[in-house]
Amino acid sequence: MDTMWRPDLSRAGRSKYKALADALRKGIADGMLPKGSKVPPVRELAYRISVTPGTVARAYSSLIDEGLLEAGVGRGTFVADRKVRAKEPVDWPATVSFRSPWMPDVGQSDLLRDAMRNVAENADPLDLMQYPNQNLGGADDRPLRDTIRSQLEDLPVGNFTANDIVLAHGAQNAMLAVLQTVLEGPEPVVLIEQHAYAGFRRAAELCRARVVAVECDDEGPRPDLLQEAVQRHRAQIFLTSAEVNNPTLRTTTPRRRREIASVARRFGMHVLDDDCYKLTPASGESYRALLPDLGWYVSSPSKSLTPSLRVGWVIAPRFRAKDLARTVSFGSFGLARPLTDITHAVLNDPRLPDVLAKTREAMAARVRLAVNHLGGHDVTWHEDVPLLWISLPGGWRASRFVRQAQDRGVLLKSSEDFVLRDKRAPHSIRMAINAQIATGCFEAAVDKIRDLLDNPNEEITV
Repeated sequence: MDTMWRPDLSRAGRSKYKALADALRKGIADGMLPKGSKVPPVRELAYRISVTPGTVARAYSSLIDEGLLEAGVGRGTFVADRKVRAKEPVDWPATVSFRSPWMPDVGQSDLLRDAMRNVAENADPLDLMQYPNQNLGGADDRPLRDTIRSQLEDLPVGNFTANDIVLAHGAQNAMLAVLQTVLEGPEPVVLIEQHAYAGFRRAAELCRARVVAVECDDEGPRPDLLQEAVQRHRAQIFLTSAEVNNPTLRTTTPRRRREIASVARRFGMHVLDDDCYKLTPASGESYRALLPDLGWYVSSPSKSLTPSLRVGWVIAPRFRAKDLARTVSFGSFGLARPLTDITHAVLNDPRLPDVLAKTREAMAARVRLAVNHLGGHDVTWHEDVPLLWISLPGGWRASRFVRQAQDRGVLLKSSEDFVLRDKRAPHSIRMAINAQIATGCFEAAVDKIRDLLDNPNEEITV
């Protein structure tokens, strides 16, 4: 670092250590204080800028806590290399979880830290002391909704504005809010696909709704059976994932989506399209585009960025955003201003596109690695989806396979997790990609799955 670096604290007022900390942050961000450079000793800098050594020590300590500076015993204090802050893969944990997608930290933690730091330092004190603005279109979350609108403008979800977007605490919370908004009567009925994300069923049950499954074929949910279910049960909403069915990875074809939309339109049934798994552009129009008055589009950054950022969004049908916003407000008072500000900062960070690209690349590499190790077995996979659907060879039942894998230190999900309790589950398992462990550990865990697939455990029943 330039030994003549001299921050201007003339306007610092009484909080000189905060002003010095801000100057250090700015110097690091601007490159005036390069990574790895040594900052002046406490007493030297104190003398140079006419403050007490305690003021400098306090500013240094603050930035060390933030990870911007590093202190070496006997060596002095240095500007940290932020690249090393990304969490390295955990080496060989005793139990490897393939139950949910775990993304690598390729910069997400830095984005969040910087966003939280910025909000903490610059937030209006009133925003930290008040309830969120509960009026749709209020100033609290409008910047975030504008950003989401801008980032989703290329998606085939139909015409919409920021006023059609309603925020929630994650996609699951958003889906629950939609059901609470739509469902009516003492015994409402919700339709789902025969193999479906368990969160659909759980959200419906929280709303005291009865869940009915609709069989599918290679193109998606069968429209004839969907119509039969609507007529027989007077279903009010169909929950589906057109881009990527969880767990089977099947994509509903554009033709089938139009057929399903026709059924929904004819009977006035809502359709919720949960789009959280695919990491690349959509393959067809969403139900929000096909059904402007009945289609709900739900998504979040949980599978593309990080699940720790508990924010999800709904693009509501025409004229229904206020109804949904009212439901969210009654349930949680909406999203707190610090949370929307942090999310807004992350989504507008110029580093975000690079982080997203690195995340997709890392997850795709793990998908390919898993498929190579499972070669010869019946595995459904897509490079841009962090899930594998594995059909089991004869001799295995899904529940027993999952138990055997757990005994070997590998956690998977059985097909039974994705069907209604009174329906028969296929002999299949779902493996989610874990990119937070070392590559060797990942391969060893997949090899344990391969060994079980290669050696079916024949069951004898009496």
